[in-house]
Amino acid sequence: MGLAEPVATGRPVATRVGGRRLRICYLVPGHGLLSTVGPSRNVLSLARALSAYADVTLAFRYRLEDRAPDGLELVELEPERRPPRAVDDAAMRGMGILEFARYLARLRRFVRESRGRFDVFLEKSWILSGHLSAYGLARGIPGVPVENVVPSAARHADAGLAKRLRVELGRRLAGPALRRVPVVLAETEQLKAQIVEVWGVAPERVQVVPLGVDRELFRPRDQGEARRALGLGLDRTILLYVGVLDETHSLDGIIEALLERRPPGVELHVVGDGPRRAAYAERASTSVGSVILHGRVPHTSVPTWIAAADLCLAPYEPRAFATGALGYATMKVPEYLSVGRPVAGSPSARIRELLRGGELGFEVPADAASWRAFLADLPDRERLAAMGRAALRHPQPSWDDTARGYLAACERALSSLGK
Repeated sequence: MGLAEPVATGRPVATRVGGRRLRICYLVPGHGLLSTVGPSRNVLSLARALSAYADVTLAFRYRLEDRAPDGLELVELEPERRPPRAVDDAAMRGMGILEFARYLARLRRFVRESRGRFDVFLEKSWILSGHLSAYGLARGIPGVPVENVVPSAARHADAGLAKRLRVELGRRLAGPALRRVPVVLAETEQLKAQIVEVWGVAPERVQVVPLGVDRELFRPRDQGEARRALGLGLDRTILLYVGVLDETHSLDGIIEALLERRPPGVELHVVGDGPRRAAYAERASTSVGSVILHGRVPHTSVPTWIAAADLCLAPYEPRAFATGALGYATMKVPEYLSVGRPVAGSPSARIRELLRGGELGFEVPADAASWRAFLADLPDRERLAAMGRAALRHPQPSWDDTARGYLAACERALSSLGK
C-alpha cells in the first residue's frame, strides 16, 4: 500500500511499521458498542475508514447488540458486565468507586498485555481521558487521546454531590495525563481552546481533526418520497430531532413551546432513545399529535427521516460544557446539512461556523421562551427548502479525510518513541 497525504501535517503518513501494516487499537473505555447512537457510530465510521490504511481493532467495554460490526475485529473488555437493556451506549452510568477501581485495573492490564500486539492506541474520551495513553506511553506503547468534550460538573447539578465530585475529580486527573502525551486529538477548534484553557495542554500538542460524514448514506433525497415511505403528511411543517435523549441535548424548551403555542400544521418528530425519553413521552401524550416520539431506528433509516423534515434541530444545554460553550463536533449537524436540510441549533461559535453565520440555519437558545419566539415567526417551507439547497453547496469532510488526520497523529505518537 502507498502513502496517505493528510492535510493535518502536509507530510506522508507511514501505513507500515517494519514492513507490515500499522496496527491500531481504538480503545473506548467509557462506552458499550451500540451502533445506532452517536459515539459508537463515530468510532465505527472512523475505524472503517482507517482500515483502508491500517489493521484496526476496536475495544469497547461490552457489546450492546447481537450483531458484531462487519469487517472489524472487536474486543469486549468486560462482556460479563453487559446490562440487560441498552438505553444508550454509556457504559459507566451508576458505577461505584470499587467497581471503577476494578475496571481501571482491567484496562491497565489490557494495555500492558497489548504490547507487541498493537503499535499505537487511540483512546476515546472518558472520565479519565488521557490516563491510558500516558500509562501505555510509559511502557513503550504510544497512545493518542481522542477528545470530544471537556466534562462539566454543572451538567450533573441534579445528580447529587457524589456524582459531581466524581466528574470533577476525573477532570482534574485528566489534565496531568493529557499533558504527558505527545499529541491530543480534538474534533473542533472550539474544543481545542477548551482543552488548552481547562487542562493546560500546550496548544501545539492539540491537533484538530474534524469528524467526517458518510457521504454515500447522508446525501440529498426527495422529501415527498421520504414522507411517503415513513407515512408522514405531505403538507405538514416537520421539525426533526435525531439523537440521544439526555441532559446534554435539551428538548424541554421546544416541547414546552409547541404545547403552548400549538402552531397549526407543525409537528416535532423525535428519533432516538435515552434517559429522558420517558419524560418526553409523558409530555408528548398531551400534544395531540404535535410531538411524536419514534424511538431508536436503524442507522440506515436516519437519512430518510432527515429528508422528510423541513428543519432539523440541534439543541444543547450550555451547562454540559466546562466553559459553557459547545465544543462538540456535533455529528448530527453535518449529517443534517449533507442531506440538504437547514438546522436550528443552540447559539455557539461551533454552530455559527457550521451554519455559515445563518446562511444554512438558525441559532435558537434551548429555553422555552426562545423557542416560543422562533415559532411565532417560523420561516415558511419554501424558505427552509432554499436554505437546505444552499447547504449542499458546502460539502462536509468525509471519513477518509478524518482517517488521514488520525494517521498523522498516530505517526506523531510513534515518532515520540523513535518508532
